Amino acid sequence: MIFRTMAILLAGGMIADAASASSDEAWEEFREQVRERCSELAEVPESGELTIEVNPFGSENYGLAMVTVAYPGDAQDRMICVMDKATGKAELSAPFTPLSTME
Repeated sequence: MIFRTMAILLAGGMIADAASASSDEAWEEFREQVRERCSELAEVPESGELTIEVNPFGSENYGLAMVTVAYPGDAQDRMICVMDKATGKAELSAPFTPLSTME
């Protein structure tokens, strides 16, 4: 009886460890998918630089990322990228208006 209980507990611990590792890998794949989908949508000139900051887990239904396109000089556009977790379809918002131009 004790042996059986110990075997069940040990097996349960091993399964939990495997699920945890798998979950970490799945989240990393998710973040990479968001990064790829968002970079496909961003229009970056040759002299520009693209930065994508992926929210580690997104929301319940969507992957989220802040997309920044930096241009020569100090100009940049900031946009939000949203990817549907169920379909993988992504959309990019229009650039945010810089606060300095709204004052």
